[in-house]
Amino acid sequence: MDQMHQTHQFEPVYDENSLVLILGTFPSVKSRENRFFYGHPQNRFWKVLAELTGEEVPLTIPDKKQLLLSHHIAVWDVVYSCDITGSSDSSIRNVVSCDLTPVLQESRIRAIFANGSTAAKLYEKYQRKQTGMEIIPLPSTSPANASCSLDKLKKAWSVIADYLQQDEE
Repeated sequence: MDQMHQTHQFEPVYDENSLVLILGTFPSVKSRENRFFYGHPQNRFWKVLAELTGEEVPLTIPDKKQLLLSHHIAVWDVVYSCDITGSSDSSIRNVVSCDLTPVLQESRIRAIFANGSTAAKLYEKYQRKQTGMEIIPLPSTSPANASCSLDKLKKAWSVIADYLQQDEE
């Protein structure tokens, strides 16, 4: 498979009540086809968030947006455009980063989480200086991260639920 230049095809999900921002790297092939985040059926992102929020696993894009917004969670990616081979984060080259300014200015984001170490590294390289905010790396929900069980993911990602609960107090 050849490396191709790709540009992000869909907008971030957030509103004025969003408190945490989860950043991925760049949409997978399946997500690009579906035009929405974490579209690969084996990606565990939606299962993990459903568990953390006490909701059913959302199946449609409107249901996914509703789950995020009703729990004050924003989702976006670090990379706006890049050269990439398939869905491989390790192949990402020639990065143009997403502008996080609108998300941060139009919401109440107080914590940023990375869905995987590559997202965290790219954020540190391209966006940390601009935002001035630390990123909290979490294990990737990607099916490529098969060494991390769903239970381990849920436990690691529970920091988000803990953070949202602290904010409500």
